[in-house]
Amino acid sequence: MAAALLALENVSKVYTRGWPKRRVTFRIEADLAFDQPAIIGMMGPNGAGKTTLFELMTGSNQPSDGRVLCLGRDIHRVRYDERDRLAIHYHQSYQVRRFRRRVPSFLLERAGSDYPMVHLFDEPQFNTQDGYIGFMLDFFRRLRAEGRLVFVCLHPTARYHIDLLREICDRYLFVADGRVAAAPSFATLTQNDRCRAYLGELAD
Repeated sequence: MAAALLALENVSKVYTRGWPKRRVTFRIEADLAFDQPAIIGMMGPNGAGKTTLFELMTGSNQPSDGRVLCLGRDIHRVRYDERDRLAIHYHQSYQVRRFRRRVPSFLLERAGSDYPMVHLFDEPQFNTQDGYIGFMLDFFRRLRAEGRLVFVCLHPTARYHIDLLREICDRYLFVADGRVAAAPSFATLTQNDRCRAYLGELAD
């Protein structure tokens, strides 16, 4: 049986502060698997942990617990300079996020891949002029057709953002209150009361 393109096995990230008694200031948890090529739409309020989740998926942020597997390989055990051969995170202006180095790279595993199977687009800035949106949508579809997994994270501020997600996405994730809710369709997603409140009139 082929390994999932991406699996988050009981992953959590916990931030604390204070001394001598530390208190939790932020926590996000996810237990998800993506077996097939797809375009996944992600939404959630500011500060909900969407970027943190992407960083966990690509190995630039160490989980407090659990494992992130890309093509069956624990991405946090892969050499730093090869992690983007498994999963790559494009942050806003398509700059690739960097990561903290805790273990010497030569002690880690090789990626075993030459081109990332997972592509994560973190709030891409869609230009409404000159056919740019069409170009990007075609790019996402081409990645999916090549057997890759694509995440598109948007903070919808206009109707056309929702229209874009509904047009291209196969599945959806909603991140809020430290939890990640998965939905097979936009209609199912908006049955989530927290999501409807977040989207407001854009939910209809």
